[in-house]
Amino acid sequence: MLNQLFKSIIDSDRAPIVVCDMDSVVVYMNPASIARYHVDLTGKNIQLCHNAESNAKIEKVLSWFAKSKENNVVYTSRNNKENKDVYMVALRDADGKLIGYYEKHEYRNRETRGLYEM
Repeated sequence: MLNQLFKSIIDSDRAPIVVCDMDSVVVYMNPASIARYHVDLTGKNIQLCHNAESNAKIEKVLSWFAKSKENNVVYTSRNNKENKDVYMVALRDADGKLIGYYEKHEYRNRETRGLYEM
C-alpha cells in the first residue's frame, strides 16, 4: 500500500522526475518526464543520454552524496526560458546508505489557478 502511495505522489507531480539507481540506470520516470523527453528510458543508463562533461558532473555529485548522509541535494541547472531550477537529490535507505538519486525540476512560475479552484 505504501509503495502505491509513493508512486501516486510521483506520478501526480507535474514536474519531470527521473529516478536512477547507483549505476545510473533509470528505474522510474514519471509521466511528466516521459512527456518532456519524449522517450521512456526505464532500464537504460542515463549517462548514455549525456555528454562526457555532464557524466563527469553526475559522477562528482554521486561521490559527494556518498561522503556524508548530510549531502543530499545539489542544484544542477537553471533554465530561464522555462523559469525553473533543476536538482539532483540523493535517495537513501532507512540506514542512510545511498541507494540512488533522482532529478527534480522545480518551476518558479506563479500559480494561475485560484485558491482551492477545482
